[in-house]
Amino acid sequence: MASAYEADREPLLDAGSSTEDGRDHDQAPTQRSSFEAKTWGWRFYPGKWVTSSSDARSTSLVLRIAASMLSFVVLGMMVSTLGVMVPQFEDYYGLTDLHVSFVFLTWPIGYVVAAFLNGAIHLKFGQRGIAVLGPLFHIIFTTAAALHPPYPVLLVALAVGSVGTGILDGSYCAWAGGMKNANIVQGFLHGSYSAGAAIGPFLAGTMISASNLPWYTWYHVLLGASLLEAVVLILAFRHEDSIKYRADHERERLLEVRNESSLDARTAIFKHGVTWICAAYFLAYIGTENGISGWIVVFMTRVNHASDYLASLSSSGFWIGQAAGRLTLSVVTERIGVRTATIAYLIAALAFEALFTAVHIPIFSTIIITLLGYCLGPLFPSGVFMMTRLLPKELHVGAISFVVLIGQVGGALLPFALGALADRLGIQVFQVVVFAQLVVTLLLWLAFPRLPPANTASEDQIEDTVD
Repeated sequence: MASAYEADREPLLDAGSSTEDGRDHDQAPTQRSSFEAKTWGWRFYPGKWVTSSSDARSTSLVLRIAASMLSFVVLGMMVSTLGVMVPQFEDYYGLTDLHVSFVFLTWPIGYVVAAFLNGAIHLKFGQRGIAVLGPLFHIIFTTAAALHPPYPVLLVALAVGSVGTGILDGSYCAWAGGMKNANIVQGFLHGSYSAGAAIGPFLAGTMISASNLPWYTWYHVLLGASLLEAVVLILAFRHEDSIKYRADHERERLLEVRNESSLDARTAIFKHGVTWICAAYFLAYIGTENGISGWIVVFMTRVNHASDYLASLSSSGFWIGQAAGRLTLSVVTERIGVRTATIAYLIAALAFEALFTAVHIPIFSTIIITLLGYCLGPLFPSGVFMMTRLLPKELHVGAISFVVLIGQVGGALLPFALGALADRLGIQVFQVVVFAQLVVTLLLWLAFPRLPPANTASEDQIEDTVD
């Protein structure tokens, strides 16, 4: 991943040099003084980097958050409906459980590409570049899928769409995670994702089962959603160019220069143990989430003998629970602490999974899977919050993109493994694998170090909440 500071530019004030007013730069500026940096004409005032152009043109923070929430709704609709499409792909292309599982393996390919592109895009184009390129990849994917191409071409299109998802997911998670009330903002973003994921299976299931439309008509809907996503994001982030992005992070770069630290962020993130703990946590959690959403429809139809429509509703119920959990439990998490709250959520999730395993009444199973989703809702934003509190701000984009990438690997491997096991042993293994993954997720959460006191949050994190 490209570092947020890998730019072809002159360094800031060299060690031992003086400013234009004759003061040595090692001397902290007084409250009323300022000095010129040797690049772009930026001025440093105690506590803030400012410029006369980009700050004045910056759009409302509320508008940018709202646009990001809309984007996450689209992301959720795309990802969640893969589970509904699994039996459709099997029928249309004549696939086995093992062969159809390759749709889950293609998704992390885009996240790998996105992990290497995110930093470079921020440096070259700023957040505006993210707002353009992410939806563009979505438009390419949905256009190709709507044409119902041969199965190998469909897999390639899925990989292209996941590039856009990875770019948007990693970038906006890092951006929101650096805010003062990061846990609440993350809750809104990922609650929006879960809302889209709840709407997706319901709409797709209604179109396919109730209206008897072919599966690929759903991708016409996603194409329209991607076009709307592109328009809204570009409008909201049109002023967030590379100059503004570099300026927002230049204060950390100045501290690096003063400390004679020139570590590339690509390697610096791996020197922090929390990066590896969070990567393993996301590997287990996202694998569990995607395993449930990817195979719940098949499990409900084959084991619980639910109708196709009720099976798609169980998938929607899982994501509705996630949306409700992320939107409502974020306040609870803020009050009792993210560490304690997440432990409680995971223990409750284990209880509901055990109940889901014991009872096979379709309607009851749908309710239980919804409650399970509710408990899992806050787990992703909680992991991102831990990283943003335990890592330096300049490492947020790179580190979060990396752990999200690892999480997507888990999100591919577990559903694929479930498909392979179901092909040989039957879909009943679904229950055992999900329970085991929840136990692993709980153990990895307990491995996180304790958070520092809240008053140690950086001044920049506080300023990011002010428009």
